[in-house]
Amino acid sequence: MNSEIVFRRAVPDDAQTLAEFASRTYYETFAAVNTPENMRAYLDSAFTPAQLEYELNDPGSIFFLGYVEGKLAGYAKLFPGDVPECISGPVPIELVRFYVDQLWHGRGVASALMDVCLAEARRGRFQTMFLGVWENNERAKAFYRKWKFERVGEHIFQMGDDAQIDWWMERSI
Repeated sequence: MNSEIVFRRAVPDDAQTLAEFASRTYYETFAAVNTPENMRAYLDSAFTPAQLEYELNDPGSIFFLGYVEGKLAGYAKLFPGDVPECISGPVPIELVRFYVDQLWHGRGVASALMDVCLAEARRGRFQTMFLGVWENNERAKAFYRKWKFERVGEHIFQMGDDAQIDWWMERSI
């Protein structure tokens, strides 16, 4: 990729832009394999401007926005909240969300965003990063494996009325 990727921390004023981007990228990733009703139920709860403003105001939440040519190309959220029992590494932080616009898939944005997330976790003195990924999202699982995440458990992710299986994956930082 020839264009520079510029990252910055998101602030509460980014809630509207982030809601639009997050909703669109989530929809593009999962709409084909979920019912419209389940997609709508999830999007209407997880990606509203009010919900994202709430999350952006949480002092524990760390959001990064990645821009290419002045346009939002990806985002990630880190959060040092509840840790599942299957996570065994010390001082963990969760990579809660990690999405890149389809236009930028395979062009280095995701790798650069992961570098930023790992650097931030190190700065915060975290030693383990963990995440949940849908068991059927092969592209994401391959990406996380490339970054040395290993499956350590699973949990139910409720998508509307559909109980889906997410894998817990972790890696040392």
